[in-house]
Amino acid sequence: MIVEDRFMPHNVLSVVGLGKSYGDTAAVQDVSFDVARNEIVGLLGPNGAGKTTTINMILGILQPSSGSISIEGIDLARHRSQALERTNFAAVYAPLPGNLTVYQNLRIFGLIYRVKKLSERIEALLAEFDLQKFRNVKCGVLSSGEQTRVCLAKAMLNRPQLLLLDEPTASLDPATARDVRAKIRALTAQGAGGVLWTSHNMYEVEEVCDRVLFLSHGKILLEGNPRSLPREYGSSTLEDLFVTVAREPLTLETH
Repeated sequence: MIVEDRFMPHNVLSVVGLGKSYGDTAAVQDVSFDVARNEIVGLLGPNGAGKTTTINMILGILQPSSGSISIEGIDLARHRSQALERTNFAAVYAPLPGNLTVYQNLRIFGLIYRVKKLSERIEALLAEFDLQKFRNVKCGVLSSGEQTRVCLAKAMLNRPQLLLLDEPTASLDPATARDVRAKIRALTAQGAGGVLWTSHNMYEVEEVCDRVLFLSHGKILLEGNPRSLPREYGSSTLEDLFVTVAREPLTLETH
């Protein structure tokens, strides 16, 4: 074990009292949670629950109305660049520039993140995500599944300590989605980072996530192990629990 590891904070992400309001409307209210090293945390909830707003605040795109965000112990508000260089993300709603080839996209983003030995890193990721044959193809003409794989390769360029994935397998066929889930789980287990993962696929969440947080109306309503949490609230499956959170959050009681 490297000696300096003992000085690394236990959590790669710490969110405390996070809030975001637009006038009198609160999109996120007093949200607090951590993501530990080697942990994949699912951020779940119906549309409009505050998931994307929370992710955008962690990415520094939105400024919180209240609360704090620390990435590897670095306060995002005070040391934005230092915190964000340890972060990366992929989302179905954020495709890469379509007029650039796969290689050009990876190279430009690699330069932005100041990736060392960039050419070697790109070649490794092209192989890892089965993208070699598309290296000189413009991203705009790729299928949605192929574009998703490029976005995931881009998200791994800087070996992020905090990886944010918003519906990362939504456009993938079942076999490719399974491979991607296995790859991310393996990378998380082997490295020193953690993952915050949003998905509406509850089967995927059960397979991938170590812990889940259910958001409802901008607040964390439930938290726990995705495989045992449904039983605690009288639901037979995680999907049933999700539906209850979406439709009737006030009816939830532990059993």
